[in-house]
Amino acid sequence: MPNSRDQLLACIPRLRRYARALVGDRAGADDLVQDTVERGWGRLASWEGGSDMRAWLFSIMHNLRIDQARRPSVPTEALNEETSMALAPGSPSSGLELRDMETALRALPEEQREILLLVALEEMSYDDVARTLKIPIGTVMSRLSRAREKMRANMEGRAYIAPLKVVK
Repeated sequence: MPNSRDQLLACIPRLRRYARALVGDRAGADDLVQDTVERGWGRLASWEGGSDMRAWLFSIMHNLRIDQARRPSVPTEALNEETSMALAPGSPSSGLELRDMETALRALPEEQREILLLVALEEMSYDDVARTLKIPIGTVMSRLSRAREKMRANMEGRAYIAPLKVVK
């Protein structure tokens, strides 16, 4: 059985993938992963051996992301040869579809985007997401449902209309 150090290191690729999808830029995502690993490493003794280290690290990342959102910052974008997005293989329109999907993902509120990414990208169960984000499972399901419908509407080029009921 791998030791806790090896388990932490094995989680880094998944942390990077989730952080890049969540944050949207490589440098910000790498900073978030570095902060997550640093905090996880410093608190490795508090991790309950035998539990899911990936979920534990995602919880740390979630809390760090909340802290980052509270801090005011000036958005910047580095311009260099790596700035352009590589086209996905396939039809000429696949690069446009990828860009449209990324735009639709960015348009989601962060609390919906992070749940969509944890379920769809990281393949976490609703229960694991609820424990990771410390929210009720019903909240996970409703946010995921709204995120999927908003993504679908955006990708189809139609406006999303929230199905709100008027209560008198």
